[in-house]
Amino acid sequence: MPRKSPTTGGVAGDQLKSYLERIERLEEEKAALAVDIREVFAEAKGNGFDVKTMRQVIKLRKMEHAERDEQEHMLELYMRALGMLPEYEEAA
Repeated sequence: MPRKSPTTGGVAGDQLKSYLERIERLEEEKAALAVDIREVFAEAKGNGFDVKTMRQVIKLRKMEHAERDEQEHMLELYMRALGMLPEYEEAA
């Protein structure tokens, strides 16, 4: 007969421990991947690429086309409102 895991206050200790250990392993993997990503960015920078721009491109590539178009439109609108771009020329 299978042994039931002990519970304290309605919480199964063995099950909770299993979840926590899985999360800890995944966190370790995530940290290792972050180091790998930093190394790739450093390599790209060493070859003359602008890392900040690369990060922006990665962010844009994750977006749907319509979402990216909307964001670019709003950015242009805000920049025009702040005088950072010329106003639209209206036809006379």
